[in-house]
Amino acid sequence: MGDPKKQKKKYRRPLAVWNEERIARDKVLIQNFGLKNKREIWKVESKLKSLHDQAKKLTAQNTMQAKKEAEQLLKRLSSVNLIQQNGKLDDVLSLTINDLLNRRLQTIVLKKRLARTVNQARQFITHNHISINGQVMNVPSYLVPLNEEQSINFNTDSTLANIEHPERVKEEPVATAEVKKEKKARKSSKKKEEEKLEEELPEEKKKHKEK
Repeated sequence: MGDPKKQKKKYRRPLAVWNEERIARDKVLIQNFGLKNKREIWKVESKLKSLHDQAKKLTAQNTMQAKKEAEQLLKRLSSVNLIQQNGKLDDVLSLTINDLLNRRLQTIVLKKRLARTVNQARQFITHNHISINGQVMNVPSYLVPLNEEQSINFNTDSTLANIEHPERVKEEPVATAEVKKEKKARKSSKKKEEEKLEEELPEEKKKHKEK
Protein backbone atom coordinates (compact mmCIF):
# COMPACT_ATOMS: atom_id res chain seq x y z
CA MET A 1 0.00 0.00 0.00
CA GLY A 2 1.30 3.42 -0.92
CA ASP A 3 1.08 6.59 1.06
CA PRO A 4 -2.40 8.15 1.04
CA LYS A 5 -2.59 11.13 -1.30
CA LYS A 6 -3.18 14.51 0.25
CA GLN A 7 -6.53 15.88 -0.89
CA LYS A 8 -6.26 18.88 -3.14
CA LYS A 9 -8.10 22.01 -2.04
CA LYS A 10 -11.34 22.54 -3.93
CA TYR A 11 -11.12 26.29 -3.62
CA ARG A 12 -8.69 29.19 -3.79
CA ARG A 13 -8.65 31.82 -1.06
CA PRO A 14 -9.37 35.24 -2.65
CA LEU A 15 -6.61 37.83 -2.56
CA ALA A 16 -8.86 40.68 -1.41
CA VAL A 17 -10.43 38.92 1.59
CA TRP A 18 -10.72 42.16 3.57
CA ASN A 19 -12.32 44.16 0.77
CA GLU A 20 -15.36 45.97 2.24
CA GLU A 21 -17.62 45.17 -0.70
CA ARG A 22 -16.68 41.48 -0.54
CA ILE A 23 -17.27 41.35 3.23
CA ALA A 24 -20.73 42.91 2.81
CA ARG A 25 -21.59 40.59 -0.09
CA ASP A 26 -20.36 37.47 1.74
CA LYS A 27 -22.42 38.39 4.79
CA VAL A 28 -25.57 38.55 2.65
CA LEU A 29 -24.78 35.23 0.93
CA ILE A 30 -24.14 33.45 4.24
CA GLN A 31 -27.41 34.79 5.64
CA ASN A 32 -29.57 34.16 2.55
CA PHE A 33 -28.25 30.69 1.74
CA GLY A 34 -27.46 29.44 5.26
CA LEU A 35 -23.78 28.85 4.52
CA LYS A 36 -21.55 27.60 7.32
CA ASN A 37 -18.59 29.87 6.59
CA LYS A 38 -16.77 31.82 3.86
CA ARG A 39 -15.00 28.66 2.75
CA GLU A 40 -18.28 27.48 1.26
CA ILE A 41 -18.47 30.69 -0.76
CA TRP A 42 -14.89 30.23 -1.98
CA LYS A 43 -15.68 26.68 -3.14
CA VAL A 44 -18.64 27.89 -5.19
CA GLU A 45 -16.57 30.77 -6.59
CA SER A 46 -13.84 28.33 -7.64
CA LYS A 47 -16.42 26.13 -9.37
CA LEU A 48 -17.91 29.17 -11.09
CA LYS A 49 -14.48 30.36 -12.26
CA SER A 50 -13.75 26.89 -13.63
CA LEU A 51 -16.99 26.95 -15.64
CA HIS A 52 -16.24 30.43 -16.97
CA ASP A 53 -12.69 29.42 -17.93
CA GLN A 54 -13.99 26.33 -19.74
CA ALA A 55 -16.55 28.37 -21.66
CA LYS A 56 -13.95 30.99 -22.68
CA LYS A 57 -11.50 28.31 -23.80
CA LEU A 58 -14.11 26.45 -25.86
CA THR A 59 -15.39 29.69 -27.40
CA ALA A 60 -11.88 30.56 -28.60
CA GLN A 61 -11.33 27.14 -30.19
CA ASN A 62 -12.88 26.16 -33.50
CA THR A 63 -12.31 22.41 -33.63
CA MET A 64 -14.54 19.34 -33.63
CA GLN A 65 -13.16 18.35 -30.21
CA ALA A 66 -14.00 21.78 -28.78
CA LYS A 67 -17.52 21.53 -30.19
CA LYS A 68 -17.96 18.10 -28.60
CA GLU A 69 -16.68 19.32 -25.21
CA ALA A 70 -18.95 22.37 -25.42
CA GLU A 71 -21.99 20.16 -26.01
CA GLN A 72 -21.04 18.00 -23.02
CA LEU A 73 -20.61 21.07 -20.80
CA LEU A 74 -23.95 22.58 -21.86
CA LYS A 75 -25.74 19.27 -21.37
CA ARG A 76 -24.24 18.88 -17.89
CA LEU A 77 -25.26 22.39 -16.84
CA SER A 78 -28.77 22.12 -18.27
CA SER A 79 -29.24 18.86 -16.33
CA VAL A 80 -28.86 20.81 -13.07
CA ASN A 81 -31.04 23.64 -14.40
CA LEU A 82 -28.24 26.21 -14.50
CA ILE A 83 -28.94 26.96 -18.17
CA GLN A 84 -31.76 26.19 -20.62
CA GLN A 85 -31.65 22.99 -22.68
CA ASN A 86 -30.84 25.02 -25.80
CA GLY A 87 -28.31 27.17 -23.91
CA LYS A 88 -25.10 28.57 -25.39
CA LEU A 89 -21.60 29.12 -24.04
CA ASP A 90 -22.53 32.78 -23.51
CA ASP A 91 -25.11 31.57 -20.99
CA VAL A 92 -22.34 29.80 -19.09
CA LEU A 93 -20.34 33.03 -18.98
CA SER A 94 -23.42 34.81 -17.58
CA LEU A 95 -23.73 32.44 -14.61
CA THR A 96 -23.37 34.05 -11.18
CA ILE A 97 -22.61 32.71 -7.72
CA ASN A 98 -26.30 33.09 -6.84
CA ASP A 99 -27.25 30.79 -9.73
CA LEU A 100 -25.11 27.99 -8.30
CA LEU A 101 -26.22 28.60 -4.71
CA ASN A 102 -29.87 28.40 -5.80
CA ARG A 103 -29.32 24.85 -7.05
CA ARG A 104 -27.91 23.57 -3.75
CA LEU A 105 -29.98 20.94 -1.94
CA GLN A 106 -30.20 23.21 1.10
CA THR A 107 -31.88 25.98 -0.91
CA ILE A 108 -34.27 23.64 -2.69
CA VAL A 109 -35.37 21.95 0.56
CA LEU A 110 -36.42 25.42 1.75
CA LYS A 111 -38.16 26.26 -1.54
CA LYS A 112 -40.11 23.00 -1.36
CA ARG A 113 -41.30 24.07 2.12
CA LEU A 114 -39.74 21.06 3.82
CA ALA A 115 -38.14 23.48 6.30
CA ARG A 116 -39.11 26.80 7.86
CA THR A 117 -35.72 28.47 7.43
CA VAL A 118 -32.59 27.93 5.36
CA ASN A 119 -30.65 27.04 8.52
CA GLN A 120 -33.27 24.48 9.50
CA ALA A 121 -32.99 23.03 5.98
CA ARG A 122 -29.26 22.54 6.55
CA GLN A 123 -29.91 20.85 9.89
CA PHE A 124 -32.48 18.46 8.39
CA ILE A 125 -30.04 17.48 5.62
CA THR A 126 -26.99 16.92 7.84
CA HIS A 127 -29.08 14.86 10.30
CA ASN A 128 -30.20 12.44 7.56
CA HIS A 129 -33.82 13.60 7.46
CA ILE A 130 -33.82 14.30 3.70
CA SER A 131 -33.81 11.79 0.86
CA ILE A 132 -33.63 11.93 -2.95
CA ASN A 133 -35.23 9.09 -4.88
CA GLY A 134 -35.55 7.24 -1.58
CA GLN A 135 -31.81 7.52 -0.80
CA VAL A 136 -30.58 9.60 2.15
CA MET A 137 -28.65 12.69 1.06
CA ASN A 138 -26.77 14.54 3.82
CA VAL A 139 -24.72 17.00 1.74
CA PRO A 140 -26.24 20.53 1.82
CA SER A 141 -24.04 21.70 -1.10
CA TYR A 142 -25.22 18.93 -3.46
CA LEU A 143 -26.24 20.47 -6.81
CA VAL A 144 -29.64 18.98 -7.50
CA PRO A 145 -30.27 17.67 -11.03
CA LEU A 146 -33.59 18.77 -12.49
CA ASN A 147 -34.84 15.19 -12.80
CA GLU A 148 -34.26 14.60 -9.06
CA GLU A 149 -35.91 17.75 -7.76
CA GLN A 150 -39.44 16.33 -7.52
CA SER A 151 -38.22 13.29 -5.54
CA ILE A 152 -36.75 15.36 -2.68
CA ASN A 153 -38.65 14.53 0.48
CA PHE A 154 -38.26 13.43 4.08
CA ASN A 155 -36.46 10.16 4.64
CA THR A 156 -39.12 7.51 5.37
CA ASP A 157 -37.13 6.37 8.44
CA SER A 158 -37.03 9.91 9.83
CA THR A 159 -39.41 11.09 12.54
CA LEU A 160 -40.09 14.07 10.26
CA ALA A 161 -41.81 11.74 7.80
CA ASN A 162 -44.80 11.96 10.15
CA ILE A 163 -47.00 14.78 8.84
CA GLU A 164 -48.01 15.63 12.43
CA HIS A 165 -44.41 16.25 13.55
CA PRO A 166 -44.23 19.70 15.22
CA GLU A 167 -41.23 20.76 13.10
CA ARG A 168 -43.09 20.17 9.83
CA VAL A 169 -44.25 23.25 7.93
CA LYS A 170 -48.02 23.30 8.23
CA GLU A 171 -49.92 24.00 5.04
CA GLU A 172 -52.65 26.54 5.70
CA PRO A 173 -56.08 25.35 4.47
CA VAL A 174 -57.32 27.26 1.43
CA ALA A 175 -60.58 28.17 3.18
CA THR A 176 -58.69 29.67 6.14
CA ALA A 177 -56.47 31.70 3.82
CA GLU A 178 -59.53 33.05 1.96
CA VAL A 179 -61.28 34.01 5.21
CA LYS A 180 -58.16 35.88 6.36
CA LYS A 181 -57.98 37.68 3.01
CA GLU A 182 -61.65 38.68 3.24
CA LYS A 183 -61.25 39.96 6.82
CA LYS A 184 -58.23 42.01 5.77
CA ALA A 185 -60.17 43.53 2.86
CA ARG A 186 -63.12 44.43 5.13
CA LYS A 187 -60.79 45.98 7.70
CA SER A 188 -59.08 48.05 4.99
CA SER A 189 -62.45 49.20 3.61
CA LYS A 190 -63.68 50.19 7.08
CA LYS A 191 -60.51 52.19 7.72
CA LYS A 192 -60.95 54.10 4.45
CA GLU A 193 -64.56 54.94 5.36
CA GLU A 194 -63.46 56.23 8.78
CA GLU A 195 -60.74 58.38 7.19
CA LYS A 196 -63.24 59.79 4.69
CA LEU A 197 -65.68 60.59 7.51
CA GLU A 198 -62.95 62.38 9.48
CA GLU A 199 -62.19 64.52 6.42
CA GLU A 200 -65.88 65.43 5.96
CA LEU A 201 -66.53 66.38 9.61
CA PRO A 202 -64.39 69.58 9.64
CA GLU A 203 -66.21 70.77 6.48
CA GLU A 204 -69.60 70.18 8.14
CA LYS A 205 -68.54 72.19 11.23
CA LYS A 206 -67.22 75.01 9.03
CA LYS A 207 -70.53 75.28 7.13
CA HIS A 208 -72.48 75.26 10.41
CA LYS A 209 -70.43 78.21 11.75
CA GLU A 210 -70.93 80.22 8.56
CA LYS A 211 -74.70 79.87 8.96
